[in-house]
Amino acid sequence: MTEFTPVEAIIGGGLIGIASVLLMGLHGRIAGMTGILAGLLPPFSADKGWRAAFLLGAISGPLAIFLISGTPVDFQNPVPVWAMILGGVIVGIGVNYGSGCTSGHGVCGMARFSIRSIAATATFMLSTFITVYVVRHILGVF
Repeated sequence: MTEFTPVEAIIGGGLIGIASVLLMGLHGRIAGMTGILAGLLPPFSADKGWRAAFLLGAISGPLAIFLISGTPVDFQNPVPVWAMILGGVIVGIGVNYGSGCTSGHGVCGMARFSIRSIAATATFMLSTFITVYVVRHILGVF
């Protein structure tokens, strides 16, 4: 069971929003994580500096919390590695078909009232609800 932490969720969501607005305002770019990551893979994008900095900032949060507070971030993952890899492959296929990921469509696209992004995000969420229900309640896995 995942513990709901509203304060941390609000802070994290606010930081994601600020980062997205800054990236759009300063660079004119959408903060879609898969698109940012794709620019760091061959063939390399000419603007890989900000891409690397953005991704490093996105994943360094637990280290920053540890350095500031001295308390390690408690991270538990009940899902086996094979399931995470399979999920990543499935999400990667969906990102390709959906022309973007949840951060690009859900955070940035919906903020711009993009009909395409609203439809994509609704599809992501419906697929997520169905998958979690089937995996946890019908198959009884994880």
